[in-house]
Formats: sequence, C-alpha cells, structure tokens
Amino acid sequence: MLEGIMIGLTTALNPMNLVFVVCGCLVGTFIGMLPGLGPMSAIALMIPIAASLDPSAGIILMAAVYYGAIFGGSTSSILINAPGVASTVATSFDGYPMAKQGKAGKALAIAAYSSFSGGVIGAILLLIAAPSLARVSLSFHSTDYFALMVLGLTAVAAFSGQGNVLKAMMMTVLGLMLSTVGTDQTQGIQRFTLGMIDLLDGISFLLLVMATFALSEALMAILRPKAMTDEERRKEQEAHSNLGSMKVSKEEVKELVPVVGRSSILGFLVGVLPGAGATIGSFLAYGTEQRLAGPTKGKLFGKGSIRGLSAPETANNAAATGSFVPLLTLGIPGSGTTAIMLGALIGYGIQPGPRLYIDQPDVFWSVIVSMWIGNIILLILNLPLIPYIAKILAIPARFLLPLILFFSLIGVYFVSFNTFDIQLMIIFAVAAVTLRLLDFPLAPMILGFILGGMMEENLRRALLINNDSWSFLWERGLTLTILTIAVLTLVVPMLMPLYQKWRKNADRAGEGG
Repeated sequence: MLEGIMIGLTTALNPMNLVFVVCGCLVGTFIGMLPGLGPMSAIALMIPIAASLDPSAGIILMAAVYYGAIFGGSTSSILINAPGVASTVATSFDGYPMAKQGKAGKALAIAAYSSFSGGVIGAILLLIAAPSLARVSLSFHSTDYFALMVLGLTAVAAFSGQGNVLKAMMMTVLGLMLSTVGTDQTQGIQRFTLGMIDLLDGISFLLLVMATFALSEALMAILRPKAMTDEERRKEQEAHSNLGSMKVSKEEVKELVPVVGRSSILGFLVGVLPGAGATIGSFLAYGTEQRLAGPTKGKLFGKGSIRGLSAPETANNAAATGSFVPLLTLGIPGSGTTAIMLGALIGYGIQPGPRLYIDQPDVFWSVIVSMWIGNIILLILNLPLIPYIAKILAIPARFLLPLILFFSLIGVYFVSFNTFDIQLMIIFAVAAVTLRLLDFPLAPMILGFILGGMMEENLRRALLINNDSWSFLWERGLTLTILTIAVLTLVVPMLMPLYQKWRKNADRAGEGG
C-alpha cells in the first residue's frame, strides 16, 4: 500500500497533473452550479480533452470534474432551490430554508466543509478498503438491491411531519407510478405513454425535479406576495439582503462532527454498491440523521437544520468517492457518470478490474491520491467565493424569478431539444404548486421516481432467479435483515405518537394513585 501511495503521489503531484486537478475542480464546480447540468454533462464535455492526454492525466481530469460538479451542485440547491442533479435534492430541503432566513453564507460554508469532509474520508476509506469492499459488493445479489431500494423508500417517514406519513406514502406511490411511464426495457412494450411518441423514453428526471422544485418555487414566489403583508415582505427582503456570516460556531461544529462521521461512512458504503450511488446515500443519511436528532431537533429538519444540510452533502460526496470502488476494482460502473468514465478507460486500452492496481498502479493510485488533493483545492477555491456566490439572493425578485424560469426551461430544453418537454414541465410545475398548497411533501415523489426504475429491474431479476417465487424475501439472510430494518424505519415513527400518549396516560394514572 505504501508503495502504491508513493506511486500515486509521484503521478498526482506532477505539475501538469496538478494543473488538470485545479482546472477540473473549477470546471466541475461551475458546471455543477448551473441548474440542468451535472456531473454526467461535465464529464461528457471533458472526453475530447481527456482523449488527447495520457491515461493517468485523463482520468485525474475527469475525476476532478466529477467531484467538482458534485461539490458545486449544492449551490443552486441552496440559493434558488434548483437541484440540477439527483444527489443534491436532499441538500435543498434545509439549505434553501437557511438561505431564505438570511443564512446563505453559513449554509454554503457548511455545505463546503461537509463536502470536503465526506470527500476526504471517502478517499481514505477507498485507499484502505478498496480490494476488500470489492469482494463485499460482489456478494450483493439482486434480491439485496431490491431490499435496499425498499429501505430507501421507507425514508419517506423522514420527509413527513407528525400525521403526514400517509401523504408522504401517497406521494411515494405517485413517484413510482411516474417512473413506469415509457418503454419497458425488458419486453419493449409501451407503458402509460397515452400513444405519445415523446413519452416513449419516459419522463426525464431533470424535467421532473426542475419543475417540482425550481419552477414551482418561482411560481409560488409570484403567488405569495399577494397574500403577504408589508411587514412580511420587508422581513423577507431583509433576509435576502442579509447574506449572513460564514462563521460556524464551536457548538455547531461539535454538533456536526458526529453527523459528518456517520454520513461519510454511510454514503461511502452505499456508493460502493454498483447501481446505488450518491442519491440513495444522501437520502438515507438525511433520514438517519432526522431519526437520531430526537423529537426536538428532528422538528427543525426541512426548516433550516444544519444537520439536515450537512448529512446529505457529506454522504453524496463520500458516495461519489465510493463509486470508484466498483469502477476501478470490478470494472462495474455504479452510475451513468462512472459509466462514461469506464468508456474513457476502455478507450485508453485499460480494462478496469481486480488486476488494475497490479497492472496499471499509476492509474489506480494516482486517481485516489488526486482525490485528496482535489478536495483540498475545492475547499480553497470555494470558500473565498462564497460571499460573491451568495449575492445571487440579493438580486431583486423581479430579476431573479425570470432568471430562475429561464435557466429551468433552457436547462431542460438543451437536454432533449424538444418543446414537448417544456410543455410537460409546465404541467408538472402547476401540479406541484397545487400539491404544495395542499401541504403534500414533494420529496417522497422524487425519491420514488429515482428509485422506481432500479427497484423494478432488481425485482424482476430476483423473481427470474427464484422461478417467480417471492420466497427470496425471507430465504436470504441479508435481504431479510435489510427488509426488517426498512419495516422498523417505517413503523416506529408511526407508533411513536401512540407510545407517547400511552406514557402520558400512565404517568397521570401514577400521579392520581
């Protein structure tokens, strides 16, 4: 290992490779900040440049762009509630409320520190445990992945306040239904397309998330002033003009340290599993921290909780690092982004797999070492920029709202160049505004939509392997364990109010006696 680290340091600290890390981090950060673009788009743009470089430099450049885009993706989520990629959706739940409260500077600083911590801890875990974790990830079968998706969906309880679990479950089912629209990849049959050619490829994630969050937020802001008093409008303007301090107090640091530790490990382990990725990691970390926060601090989630901001931001960066384990050690891409990187490696004539760190140690170790360097560079680059980036909120609403609408619509149009997507996006945005007015949580719908396709695919595989028998749910120990945790995750929050009521009645009866 020490020999490998020395090889990695020698390659990564090459002056030209350092330049590529800095450039990759900058490009990735700014592309990640733009709603509608994300790591996949950023890496795709880098392929022509990387193809002209030697393998180590090319992969270092693309890796820097990847975690730079994950790092920068939180900015649009926090400032304008426009998560351009799935892995930053959970960041917006508490990041955007903090920005509305005049704490944009602190929110961006916490996101930067959390991203840095998650990336660095993930890189250390990657260095220590990559070969062993590769063997562990191979032991996961389709039945276990299905159970993992079910566990992810039970996080709906984390997005619903007391008494809203039913609404959250309804929205999750709606998300699962939307994920089935399009062509069945197994049998090639059209499903729920209403005879429209434009729906053959299904509903785009980017379209749905931009309509649900960015566009609906802009529409809500247009509707809201009519119901606001002059005093409320003045307070909101003050919050937007007061960008707040970037300083994180000692008490907040003490509160965040265990959150960062837990979320880094959870995110990394989820990232190691092929097909799971940063999105599931961020949602699971968010749900886990809300459960651990207790009844008092748990109520702050969704209203500007620093724990609720730090957990998903740490987890998605750790998961992005973890996704390199199956890519480098098994040759299995864990996401669309790492699939592009796999294509680039094969283009160089390199076959990722168990022998990569033996046959091509310079590529394997230089990528890992460059992650440490890249995360330090990201922190150094981004912290000084936060006061300037946060000034986006100081832009008057009459200018900011058209910009949000413009970036939302153009971001979706540039992906497909199809006007139908714009029309569908507006329909979803109007529906989202209606649901928000009726107090339905939108996050469970997005989670259901994201996990729906993967869940269906793994369920089909599990049934095929088990001759259409559902016995796989209890015959395999790992599957049963994950499903048991999922059931407890969903049931315990629902039973807690009954337990608290019983305790109160018991205490009163004791006092009366």
